[in-house]
Amino acid sequence: MLSFIDSFLNRITMYRLVLYYLIFLAALAAVFGAFGILPISPAALAFSIALLIFVSWVTNRLFARAFDAHANVESVYITALILALIIAPATPANAAGVAFLVWAAIWAMASKYIFAIGKKHLFNPAAFAVALTAFTIGASANWWVGGNLPMLAFVVLGGLLIVRKIQRFDLIAAFFVAALATIALTSPAGDPLSSIEKALVHAPLFFFAFVMLTEPLTTPPTRRRRVIYGALVGVLFAPAVHLGSIYSTPELALLVGNVFAYFASPKGRYLLTLKRREETGTDTYDFAFAGAQGLRFRPGQYLEWTLEHEKSDRRGNRRYFTIASSPTERELHLGVKFYEPSSSFKKALLRMGHGDRIAAGQLAGDFTLPREKNRKLAFIAGGIGITPFRSMLKYLADRGEKRDVALFYSNRTFAEISYRDVIEEAERAIGLRTVYAITDAVEALPDVPEGGAHRYHHGRIDAALIRRTIPDYRDRMFYLSGTHAMTDAFTHTLRKMGVPRTQIKTDFFPGFA
Repeated sequence: MLSFIDSFLNRITMYRLVLYYLIFLAALAAVFGAFGILPISPAALAFSIALLIFVSWVTNRLFARAFDAHANVESVYITALILALIIAPATPANAAGVAFLVWAAIWAMASKYIFAIGKKHLFNPAAFAVALTAFTIGASANWWVGGNLPMLAFVVLGGLLIVRKIQRFDLIAAFFVAALATIALTSPAGDPLSSIEKALVHAPLFFFAFVMLTEPLTTPPTRRRRVIYGALVGVLFAPAVHLGSIYSTPELALLVGNVFAYFASPKGRYLLTLKRREETGTDTYDFAFAGAQGLRFRPGQYLEWTLEHEKSDRRGNRRYFTIASSPTERELHLGVKFYEPSSSFKKALLRMGHGDRIAAGQLAGDFTLPREKNRKLAFIAGGIGITPFRSMLKYLADRGEKRDVALFYSNRTFAEISYRDVIEEAERAIGLRTVYAITDAVEALPDVPEGGAHRYHHGRIDAALIRRTIPDYRDRMFYLSGTHAMTDAFTHTLRKMGVPRTQIKTDFFPGFA
């Protein structure tokens, strides 16, 4: 069952998963409302959703044009649906309700442009909108999607899919522990168990955590800071927490967390210009971009890339890709493997010509070199999973920083090997040892001079190959980069070999698809 779920999750981006999840919840609420299970009018809900989408789309287009920014249609629909699920539905005859929806939609979109620094928005749009409406027109969100028991199981199950997709269990765990502990400690009735039960069953705890807390653009980029962020928002989520006469609400808790995330995160969004494209292996291309001046990153980190194109498919116009270049290089490199059938995003990327532009931002990732320079390392890459190692090896070679590193690089054929030039440079500069594993049994492998820094292996990378190549494997930090299935398999293999889990790092970023 888990393999089927992971297969589905690997074929869809995080944004599309969230969008489908919200559509499902809205449709389910309408059905429950039609049968009297929920006190929701299906007609009012449909009208509210249509109104929110229309106002959000128009507002977003106007602000995107005024600020010369890329307009992400997916985020418009996601924000509109979130607002529909946390604001009481209204009918056309309800003037106050309609004004609330319109005002919230306008400010949700406007906040992404007005309250943005370096073209990166500061606040969660939906949270900002409902907080502002509470202070300006006295209309508050009732978070009805999270306060209805019939919806709870579906909110939780769908939310867990999102968390599994983006691998943010650390963030969610920190939030829940802090929120429930604070709710128990501040229980006004002196009955902590009753307060916790109400929070779990009749409060928007799960929907808030799974959908709004996890938004990548307003969360910190590294694990330790995410845990602090989750705990901070969790403490402020408790309804008894207040500052003077102002009591905390879910949206206020998130906005305070967003401010922390901003100061704890890299700043800026960059409009990059394509300088050249080179084929580095079979159906694998390296894209070199200019325009990243001021971007400070560590080898192995990733960016969110946005490429506007017509007829976007279900995977959308945004992707997360590892930075293939080193901080020592002037240009920003992106390595991409193209499969058939390719997504609309990749087709548009391949059509880019010299001078065309793409937006990138939201620098994040913990898949970086250890600060202890004497730590022995082992890199295991599958296919295009070589990109973070290209960044690391180029960085070490340019700095002349010798480290004990062994690279195991698996491909189906010899022609699919990418970035051989950087690998061979690292072999000369830092003493890198490389094993190229070729899985095609009929592939003829080239001869390697005796005593060379690299060699070839017919077959898959396995425990026996690792033991032969690096007998001191138990002393090494292992870095795994490739498909989710590959990194899971190697994690299992290394654990069986006696490598502690603390010595295994896997490359992962949200939206990987």
